[in-house]
Amino acid sequence: MRHTFHLKTLAVAVATFSVASVASAAGLDRSGQDITAFLQDGTYAEAVYTYIDADVTGKDTSGNKIDDIAESYDFFRYGVKTDINDTFSVGILYDEPFGAAADYVGENNFVDQNPASPRNGEGTNVEVRTESITGILGAKFGENKNFQVYGGPVAQRVQADVKLRGQAYSIADGYSTHINADQDYGWLAGVAYSKPEIALKAALTYRSEIEHNAQASESYPNAVLFGLPTNSGESIEIKTPKSVNFDFQTGINSTTLATAKVRWVPWSDFAITPSSYNNVSQVLATIPQGAGIPAEGLDLVSYDDDQWQVELGLAKRLAPALAVSGTVGWDSGAGNPVTSLGPTEGYYSAGLGAKYNVTENWAISAGGKYLWLGDAEGQIPSKTIVSDFESNDGFVLGVKVSYQAQ
Repeated sequence: MRHTFHLKTLAVAVATFSVASVASAAGLDRSGQDITAFLQDGTYAEAVYTYIDADVTGKDTSGNKIDDIAESYDFFRYGVKTDINDTFSVGILYDEPFGAAADYVGENNFVDQNPASPRNGEGTNVEVRTESITGILGAKFGENKNFQVYGGPVAQRVQADVKLRGQAYSIADGYSTHINADQDYGWLAGVAYSKPEIALKAALTYRSEIEHNAQASESYPNAVLFGLPTNSGESIEIKTPKSVNFDFQTGINSTTLATAKVRWVPWSDFAITPSSYNNVSQVLATIPQGAGIPAEGLDLVSYDDDQWQVELGLAKRLAPALAVSGTVGWDSGAGNPVTSLGPTEGYYSAGLGAKYNVTENWAISAGGKYLWLGDAEGQIPSKTIVSDFESNDGFVLGVKVSYQAQ
């Protein structure tokens, strides 16, 4: 006898997995650039809030303790879509895809300890924020409209602040840069397949890299030692990375849904290279103290490896209006050693979530994840190891309000 698991029957269990988004992932990855809101049936809208708190502690190469450097971090995600007819759909998504928030304090090699310095007591600090708005147009085709192609433009805004403090950074101690907010554009394209009788949906989505040319204000006090200006303001090119996401779900029985998410981001192609910072490193490369620095100079931030991320889940409908879910996940990280501005190597995760249908159309979801963060050695751009971080963890909490009408 053939069993059918109609999506309407399982609707209460769908979308409980993306409440607690990724955090402390490879590189600057944050939201996971989820597009599942667009893949829902009928008219659909959601608002998601995510809160992240990680504990990242370690020691510098002098044996000094480094207290928690990971600042708590939160962001929002919104999505709305509707079907124009049985062929065409449109949607708009907002998220904050990339970011970083780290702050060193205490008595260690990442805090200025020089009483004569105007920066005495200041610690190394980084904050990166991005925002993206994506417009999507989809077209279904095939005998039963099982296939869909979709795509559209992406508008992205990025800004950043970085301060390097303490003897760990050697000549770069005291360096600061402020990267002004810049908006630029990219695109998204994908293909999806659905089979409603078994609640199956699969989607493959590609996002292009987005090239920003922002104005950067740099302060490099020790540049004067090389006859270079201590303050500068020039444009900087930052390319946020392309990515590929695969989203999959299928019904196991009339009350149970299985899901899988896979994400790839080529962080090995990403770099932040401010002009003044790079110019000083090029001069250093010509003298004995700069042995090992390449002639083309150094990036302020870069990564060695690409990111792979996998998450598997199950959702179970316990009652007509209530479902629960569980997930396990893995993130590969972007290399080890890794930048001292984000010294973890991926993570393992376990999460729980629940969704309650308040009315036929309105629902609220809540979820959380626990993260076992990967051990990593922190390095400065010259590849010198300056710290070691072990046995760290974190958690993510999320709340979603959603509306759906067939």
